[in-house]
Amino acid sequence: MTVRLDHTIVHSRDHFAGARFLTGLVDAPEPTAFGPFASVPLGNGVTLDYLRVPAEGIVPQHYAFLVTDEEFDGIFGRIEARSIPYWADPHHDKPQQINHHYGGRGVYLDDPDGHSIEFITHTYVAE
Repeated sequence: MTVRLDHTIVHSRDHFAGARFLTGLVDAPEPTAFGPFASVPLGNGVTLDYLRVPAEGIVPQHYAFLVTDEEFDGIFGRIEARSIPYWADPHHDKPQQINHHYGGRGVYLDDPDGHSIEFITHTYVAE
């Protein structure tokens, strides 16, 4: 199968602020304007296109990013430096902790619009 995800739209109260939150954590270039979107290209060719919508139109979603150990160290350092709350789990039961699933590391945090952002160093394997 050759089907690949090309892009997805992320609803945000302020599309550039939402996009900058992510690019600031991953130390990526400034988001670019593309029509009504603030576009964030990722390393695998997928683009996150942030779109401004009214707050009541935002349904929180989950976005997981696979990163290297070195990238995780940088991201986690920026999370701590900015005093952003984080969790080891998606239900927010383990605050200020990271997980070590499948021999990797993972962390969850919420972006300004309530989307759950996850950074992992090892992909999860279905059991």
